[in-house]
Amino acid sequence: MQALEIQKGIYWVGAIDWSMRSFHGYQTGRGTTYNAYLIIDEKITLIDTVKELFADELLARIQSVIDPAKIDYIISSHVEPDHSGALPFMLKHCPNAKIITTLPNGEKGLKGHYGILPYQGVKAGDTLSIGQRTLQFVPTPMLHWPDSMVTYCPEEKILFSNDAFGEHLASSQRFDDEVDSPTLMYECQKYYANILMLYGRQAQTALKALSGLEIKLIATGHGVIWRSHIPEIMAKYQQWSSSENEERAVIVFDSMWHSTEKMARAIAEGFAQKNIPVGFYDIKENHLSDILTDILTAKYLAVGSPTINNQMMPTIASFLCYLKGLAPKNKKAFAFGSYGWGGQSIGLVEEELKACGCEIVLDKIRLANVPTAEQLAKITNQITDL
Repeated sequence: MQALEIQKGIYWVGAIDWSMRSFHGYQTGRGTTYNAYLIIDEKITLIDTVKELFADELLARIQSVIDPAKIDYIISSHVEPDHSGALPFMLKHCPNAKIITTLPNGEKGLKGHYGILPYQGVKAGDTLSIGQRTLQFVPTPMLHWPDSMVTYCPEEKILFSNDAFGEHLASSQRFDDEVDSPTLMYECQKYYANILMLYGRQAQTALKALSGLEIKLIATGHGVIWRSHIPEIMAKYQQWSSSENEERAVIVFDSMWHSTEKMARAIAEGFAQKNIPVGFYDIKENHLSDILTDILTAKYLAVGSPTINNQMMPTIASFLCYLKGLAPKNKKAFAFGSYGWGGQSIGLVEEELKACGCEIVLDKIRLANVPTAEQLAKITNQITDL
């Protein structure tokens, strides 16, 4: 395991998790990386560690550059164990190192996970001189934990951004211009949608705090390092955190005997006639995290469910619970579905959409049994009239 020098005297020493397929309940089909960075200066500094399972990989990469016992500081940007899990392991190999973390939340969180360790707390505006370089600390609370922070090195113009601007993407290449760009941007959108969507206001605050910095590299906590497309990812974060929606629609449904599916297809036809692109998701065939990636930037959301045991389908209930937790903004939504006798599901879906913060723009569409061609045509016309 070799370190990679990303700038003179600064090394990537993280780990690649090729096999990870689930993270906090969302599907990570391309794995991930746990990024850590080693700065060689008068005071040798390690920025973040890795998931505990990959501690040996971290250690081996550090050893390819220096004796770990020479490390003076470990910057803990975020308490979550995919970044801090190897802290106790590393302290056995660098016993004189101090851990730099935010006050009070970082120190509280690390103590809660690992007990008493040599912590040194920092707050907004604090700096740390490590020799030829200075590290400036910018807390980014609730992006996406209370303790989160980023670190800026003005001499190198590097932003060590931890979870901000990252993505779950395992790759042997370390930079944004070395991987497929559409894949990279999709994974960035998926990461934001499934982890950071709830924290748009906090992301806006962080973007403002970073706006005056000259940034040559963004060294993320997951995925690749940005060097060629920094304006593009900054612009995307501005769009996503501002809840700027595109003129597109997402349809999500479950169906038992295809009646609700037929309604979904009629809705899709209505949007198509309005020249509005559609994301069409049978929830039995699509994972929640992929659906949310599309919902992030969509203006319209239609959710359909038949009625089972006086309730909506459990798959749709699960989807709406997941959606509500991420609190999407500025969505125009409506509910639809078929039923045999009670038909309670459609009203329940509508209430959940309201609870998610969606604006209901069309009264719930309820059809008994199998929809006729005339009924489906009417649904299509309702959509074209939106």
